Order: sequence, then C-alpha cells, then structure tokens
Amino acid sequence: MIAPMSAEKTEEEWRRILTPEQYAILREKGTERAFTGAYWDLKKDGTYECAGCGTLLFDSRTKYDSGSGWPSFWEPVAEERIRLVDDRTHGMHRIEAVCANCGGHLGHVFPDGPKPTGTRFCINSASLAFTPREE
Repeated sequence: MIAPMSAEKTEEEWRRILTPEQYAILREKGTERAFTGAYWDLKKDGTYECAGCGTLLFDSRTKYDSGSGWPSFWEPVAEERIRLVDDRTHGMHRIEAVCANCGGHLGHVFPDGPKPTGTRFCINSASLAFTPREE
C-alpha cells in the first residue's frame, strides 16, 4: 500500500507529480476511454489507492467485471474514503466519486452493481495505483 501524501498542493505541484492523463482525470474531472485503462481487466489480488495522494480506496475482493470497460467495485474499503457529489454536467444527473483526502475525481457511482450492495463504483484506472497483496 502507498502511504497517503498531503493533499494540500498547488495546481503546479499537481501537474509536476501527476502524468498529463492523471492530471486531466483527477484534477479536471476527465475520463479515460472504456477498455483502455491499466486496471479495467486486472484480476490480481491487492489494493487500489488514489493515484493523487495514496489513500487506500478499494480492495480487489470487491472488484468485478461490470462489462463497462472501467474498473468496477461494489464498495470502497471505508465509506469515509470517498465523497459522493451530485454531478449535473453533460445534460444528465450522476453521482461523482471523489477521493475524500485530496478531492481527486475518481469516476462515478451507479445503482446497478451486484449484491450485496447493488452499487457500482465505476472508476478511472488513471485515478488509481495498484499494490499487489503480499502472500
């Protein structure tokens, strides 16, 4: 697991530590194309942290193949790690998932996930860092 970093950064600092794709997604609320991210079909055991600040967000045990082309999880490791925000952009209403520590855009949340929660956290790979679980 990556140790969480301070979330207090200027935009210049964010640009320096993030790749252009990560910056566009985490700081400017962009999205990657479906089926192109590093983790959409990753099946390894481990944890997923925020690529911006290192906060632990998801465990691979809650990851599933939603068919959407983005990494999908049915719950975060703790509710307080992710802030949910109304998103009314692009002429629709969605729920945005944001890292509660650094405010980075992760993706969106939908009510069409599997049991036990019925929730689908549809997350951009570029918003995440993966740490394999040690055996």
